[in-house]
Amino acid sequence: MPFTPVEHPKCPKCKKSVYAAEEKVAAGQKWHKMCFKCGLCNKLLESTNVAEHEGEVFCKVCHARKFGPKGYGFGGGAGCLSMDTGAHLGNTESGAVNKPQDPTGF
Repeated sequence: MPFTPVEHPKCPKCKKSVYAAEEKVAAGQKWHKMCFKCGLCNKLLESTNVAEHEGEVFCKVCHARKFGPKGYGFGGGAGCLSMDTGAHLGNTESGAVNKPQDPTGF
């Protein structure tokens, strides 16, 4: 019987093997300690400040900034309604419709 090495899980960031001594578990995957960083600001993450969205990990601040509510009362500042779609944060679609409705059409 030939020797077969143990198959170790791969880190989603660097695609290299993750050994038990260096692993962090989040979002259903195992990460290297140094690869376990926020997807936007590259801050090192811990179990207390990590938030997951569709397999990507973020710090709680960046997650709220990218995926949280927008508009008055949600950090828009100076009492203004934000029309920002979040394109600078990588958002490509917005759930809000900011166009006026046609009063004559259905």
